Amino acid sequence: MAGSALLDALRDHDPHVAGTFPLGLDLRSSDIDLLCHAPDGDAFARLLWGVASGYPDFTMRQWTGGTRAVIASFTIDDLPFEIFGDPRPVESQEGWLHFTVEQRLLELGGDRFHAAVMATRQTGAKTEPAFAQVLGVEGDPYAALAALSAKSDAVLGRLLATAGFTPQAG
Repeated sequence: MAGSALLDALRDHDPHVAGTFPLGLDLRSSDIDLLCHAPDGDAFARLLWGVASGYPDFTMRQWTGGTRAVIASFTIDDLPFEIFGDPRPVESQEGWLHFTVEQRLLELGGDRFHAAVMATRQTGAKTEPAFAQVLGVEGDPYAALAALSAKSDAVLGRLLATAGFTPQAG
């Protein structure tokens, strides 16, 4: 089963591709992230076991707190995948909130902002901490980006300007 067949197997779970690849911020160590709506964690785990356990490097785990999300990791054609199944709809998950605000910031911030985030990633920073560092945002970068996801483009543009980046016209 290749990547497209995997998406087909997950279709009832509203899979969304997120993370560094679609943002153009991937490194050699990056994985392809799939966020899924999985209201029944046990059933989702059984599905993942059935469709992905035969792939190299397969692991699966479930958080013991919070939403008790199910996460599976494996490799297809030398590309690492991570599937995240959470009982909340994808549009409500932190990973999706982070991804969408990162997309907006990259669009508004232009090439120079993209290059600054990528340069920070190349020093070893994870994606959210790289955005926070480049923007000069203090505190927990994951909480900060989730909070920024609800802000308007005008507010994001002011944040970019404060950090020294000229916002691009939308």
